[in-house]
Amino acid sequence: MAQQIPHVAYLELGDSPHLVANECTTCGARYFDRRNACAKCFNNDFKKAAISQDGILKSFTIVAFAAPGVPVPFVAGIIDCNGTSVRGNIVDCDPTPEKVSLGMKVRLTTFSLGTDEDGTEAIGFGFAPA
Repeated sequence: MAQQIPHVAYLELGDSPHLVANECTTCGARYFDRRNACAKCFNNDFKKAAISQDGILKSFTIVAFAAPGVPVPFVAGIIDCNGTSVRGNIVDCDPTPEKVSLGMKVRLTTFSLGTDEDGTEAIGFGFAPA
């Protein structure tokens, strides 16, 4: 099998791909990027926290215009994964108001973004209707 790498550092691949956040050990705030200090309480101690693969679509937009080469339309959303807010695209779903709705249940999914000349495959994530 060819080597796979996640497109973002907070996506962990394997038998059960999932997202991992940095969680403040004092207040529990979660961040997907590296932090020197918590923006909520200013603590500087973090631990890794696995994020639920299941979520609820809290906000979305159907993107009709994008950079050259980016296929449109697509759905960009904010997903509540059991208390952790995640930004991601809604995939495997028609990008129409009839098929996408607030409160819809979604589940983390991964997909290939392409393979380089050495055969290394980049893996991205999105959320599909559950």
